[in-house]
Amino acid sequence: MNRRSFLQRAGAAAGAAASWSTLEARDEEKYAVSQNVNTSSRPSDLKITDMRVLVIGRAPMTCPIIRIDTNQGIYGLGEVRDGASKNYALMLKSRVLNENPCNVDRLFRKIKQFGSHSRQAGGVCAVEMALWDLAGKAYNVPVYQMLGGRFRDRIRCYADTTESDDPKVYGQRLKARRDQGFTWLKMDLGINLVAKVPGALTMPSGTSLAYGDPVTGPLTGTEITDKGIALMADYVAQVREMVGMDVPLSADHFGHIGVNSCIRLGKALEKYNMAWLEDMVPWQYTDLLKKISDAVDIPILTGEDIYLKEPFVELCRTHAVDIVHPDLATSGGILETKKIGDAAQEFGVPMAMHFAGTPVSCMANVHCAAATENFLALENHSVDVPWWSDLVDGVEKPIVNKGFIAVPDKPGLGITLNDEIVKQHLQEPGFFEPTPQWNTDRSADRQWS
Repeated sequence: MNRRSFLQRAGAAAGAAASWSTLEARDEEKYAVSQNVNTSSRPSDLKITDMRVLVIGRAPMTCPIIRIDTNQGIYGLGEVRDGASKNYALMLKSRVLNENPCNVDRLFRKIKQFGSHSRQAGGVCAVEMALWDLAGKAYNVPVYQMLGGRFRDRIRCYADTTESDDPKVYGQRLKARRDQGFTWLKMDLGINLVAKVPGALTMPSGTSLAYGDPVTGPLTGTEITDKGIALMADYVAQVREMVGMDVPLSADHFGHIGVNSCIRLGKALEKYNMAWLEDMVPWQYTDLLKKISDAVDIPILTGEDIYLKEPFVELCRTHAVDIVHPDLATSGGILETKKIGDAAQEFGVPMAMHFAGTPVSCMANVHCAAATENFLALENHSVDVPWWSDLVDGVEKPIVNKGFIAVPDKPGLGITLNDEIVKQHLQEPGFFEPTPQWNTDRSADRQWS
């Protein structure tokens, strides 16, 4: 063999070795990627086969939990908003059967026409949560990672606190929250506090002060007097004295009063540096919210009953509110709520989050809050429910620990149900019973010709 042929053969051998090395590297890369996927569940072959439901009671609300099953043994959990019917979710079963749950956005766009404001969105949002849980399990990543990653590894919470007519009692309860580690507080501050005081309210005879009355604030003819405002301001002053001025203190549940009363009361509370005044009038009245926010030097907030991002965008675009406050189980689910936060940020508006449910919906909120930059704080109504954290496994306990929730790193929402504990707290008989009666379409859903 001459020198030239030797070099040619050596070069060919080296080239082949390099090619094999490249192929091996590519194979190793493909193998490494495939290791992140649950091998019992090829995502492209995943299909929805069933939807079942159970209903938790006294958590402290009534909360339906859904389970979406698949052809490969993995399932996703979601939750209908507190107080809403499980049927809001079950009516969607026929529309998602045999679909690939990993196509979360496409399926959401298919079913979102069946949601509306407040509890009527509960089914759509529950399904959306369960789809994200399934997609995360299929690809072996936490939900927040599929949303673009996280901005924080723990979520600040504020807790619902039982009201008292005595400001000292209420102040002590709120101070106890601070002692528990909560770094954001919220109080109820309604006209019911002064309703029995002669001369505190001006209202037509027979007008109801009941929460949930169908007539809204601007339409009731109810106004608060200077005497009533002074009493409510003094109530806040006594609470502030007990909890201090350095912790954010929000206020909610003012009652059905007119816009001018909202403004006068808001001005009287300015000296106590409230973190926000919530739902002073219903969210639909954009111009009236704008009138209040322009007149009062305290952040104005609304949003827990709004479905989809478009109304939030209008509130932010007009600067009718200073903070948006979606409830993820109403606003459209995990991705839509992140879109709401991102859209609000474009207008310089931060986002707090309303929540009242079980740890299933809680974890959906946690993943969304972790992935949304302008997030402030997440509500929790269940701090005083001793068995609430035990409803699920897979996360740190207690779930709300010294005012914060740790963001889980496990796939999907990062939780499994503790079946034994769940069965002890069912509102009605039935633990994920079969639902074949919901398998068939009942209408033609197309909205255009």
